[in-house]
Amino acid sequence: QVQLVESGGGLVQAGGSLRLSCAASGSYYSINAMGWYRQAPGKQRELVATITSGGSTNYADSVKGRFTISRDNAKNTVDLQMNSLKPEDTAVYYCNAVVIRRYYQSPRDYWGQGTQVTVTV
Repeated sequence: QVQLVESGGGLVQAGGSLRLSCAASGSYYSINAMGWYRQAPGKQRELVATITSGGSTNYADSVKGRFTISRDNAKNTVDLQMNSLKPEDTAVYYCNAVVIRRYYQSPRDYWGQGTQVTVTV
């Protein structure tokens, strides 16, 4: 199995910063992309940022210039540095990894349990 464990959520005032971290563990052949998604109450889960094993990044327009995703392939971790936070960033943030468990298998998505980020005015 593959486990993703997130940390770093919390409560912050608008304009503040938070850093989310996610560590992957378990038995697998390789991890392709890793990323962060979020889900606000009453809304669908949406992409925040992703990063490939080669370091290519993709961001939602709403977070460009404020959030930075980074990855340590040796440690199988992915971080999300969130600056200039806004109340609309309030959501449960989920870590995602696209994992190949055995070399002959297709990649599949794995998810963390989610961590709450609340931004107050």
